[in-house]
Amino acid sequence: MKLYYAPGVCSLSPHIVLEEAGLPHELVKTDIRAKTTASGSDYRTINPLGYVPALALDDGTLLTEGPAIVQYIADKVPEKELAPANGTLARYKMQSWLNFVSSELHKGFSPLFNPQMPDAAKQLTRERLATRFAHLNSHLATNNYLMGETFTCPDAYCFTVMRWTAPTKIDLAPYPYLQGYMKRVEARPAVQAAMKAEGLI
Repeated sequence: MKLYYAPGVCSLSPHIVLEEAGLPHELVKTDIRAKTTASGSDYRTINPLGYVPALALDDGTLLTEGPAIVQYIADKVPEKELAPANGTLARYKMQSWLNFVSSELHKGFSPLFNPQMPDAAKQLTRERLATRFAHLNSHLATNNYLMGETFTCPDAYCFTVMRWTAPTKIDLAPYPYLQGYMKRVEARPAVQAAMKAEGLI
């Protein structure tokens, strides 16, 4: 497998899951602004939309969209319990968390990275995100991870996106359980390995 990534963006999530899964993989660093790979080739020949992550399988199939990619990886190694079995209620709960992170957190941060977005709109964005952070904080008051006591795919995604509070200067002090969660996830060896490989630590 070959993962197309850019350091610190949402592709860190499947990178973490690959490390957790222990599956052999190749990393291809991608410049998502220039739409080129590290070798200088046009990344849009891989993914016409030009964004990461993309996972190229050995048979030539290309998977895009982080929530789909992490589930594919998890299902390759069911013994690692990175995702509940297909068809179970727990699987749908996990997909609910993946969707929450994707729509409410990931896309929620987008306006804060847009230099053309007016300050008033950015303030509204911060207020909207605050309600989502409060929801997470409440959930994590009684759960070590999103799915309970076990690290699963949504945790890799949530951790990745919540790291963006640093460049956007959002203080997580009002959310102590969320802060503890971030430290807990970051301490995992697979997370450390992925972050080191991307030059983030």
